[in-house]
Amino acid sequence: MATSCTTNSNTSTQTQQPQKVTEVSNAETVKAVNIDGSSTVYPITQAIAKEFQADSKNKANQAQVKVNFSGTSGGFEKFCTGETDINNASRPILTNEMEVCNKNGVRFIELPVAFDALTIAVHPQNNWAKDITISELKKIWEPAAQKKITRWNQVRANWPDRPLNLYGAGNKSGTFDYFTEAVVGKAGSSRTDYTASEDDQVLVDGISKDPNALGYFGFSYYEDNQNKLKALAVNNGKATVLPSRETVEKNTYQPFSRPLFIYVNAQSAQKKPGVKNFVDFYIENAPKIVSSIGYVPLSEEGYHLAKVHFNRGKVGTVFEGEAQINLTLGELLRKQAKF
Repeated sequence: MATSCTTNSNTSTQTQQPQKVTEVSNAETVKAVNIDGSSTVYPITQAIAKEFQADSKNKANQAQVKVNFSGTSGGFEKFCTGETDINNASRPILTNEMEVCNKNGVRFIELPVAFDALTIAVHPQNNWAKDITISELKKIWEPAAQKKITRWNQVRANWPDRPLNLYGAGNKSGTFDYFTEAVVGKAGSSRTDYTASEDDQVLVDGISKDPNALGYFGFSYYEDNQNKLKALAVNNGKATVLPSRETVEKNTYQPFSRPLFIYVNAQSAQKKPGVKNFVDFYIENAPKIVSSIGYVPLSEEGYHLAKVHFNRGKVGTVFEGEAQINLTLGELLRKQAKF
């Protein structure tokens, strides 16, 4: 059942409702496609934007695509006030964000674009940890651990008595929301005495220089830096599995397999040709570029449904305002098909 950003009307009504828009003062602003949000999705969108702008047809249209990142939550703050045309998101839109969008007349089209394997990483010199359990991750990251769980041997007795230095997503990151819900059981519930950033590359750089580090971020950043990092296999109680494209496709890397999205401002897609052209190009080229970046593409049918939903202006969400843990590629496809 689709959940819309408007609580008191159906989707067909929503597409006809007026949206508050900021008046644009020049042609350059009209042509610009403004994108913000998740640093996890950023590499996909940035790569697609480069190809889009290099394409001769799009050069003729002079649509300038500007891609920034401030985290999923930080991006939605801008998107739901109409500042941006597209928000990259590493989790579904939340209820409170839908309320802000609704208040500001922003209708959105939800488009899954890839799957990610949220990765737990340590320094390559770490020769004691090869795997970690969900309960151990909870012991490390829950709020009660603050200033108490500070050494490796407090997590597992046979690990050394060394400092445990933590690196993780900032609280405006969708990765933060997803990780805390999957590990602690409540989105946003986390200790705060760790090196936090909405920029995954900052976390990579920190862990790669710290032999006592442990942190988490999107799989693409691990794949691009395998010579500087070591991934831990995750024991979810059923199996101990390393993050990889194959384990995501086989639905064995749980609970850290998750869908990635772009959210498109529906009126921008109608009023700004550059936005429509870019999103069409995005969906068409996503399978190839998602794979090249290091994420897992959706099925052919998944991208076909995204194209249908976008071209029909299908506004709303299938996630009812909350993240969904343990979602598989097949389950996402079924949700899209019912949308």
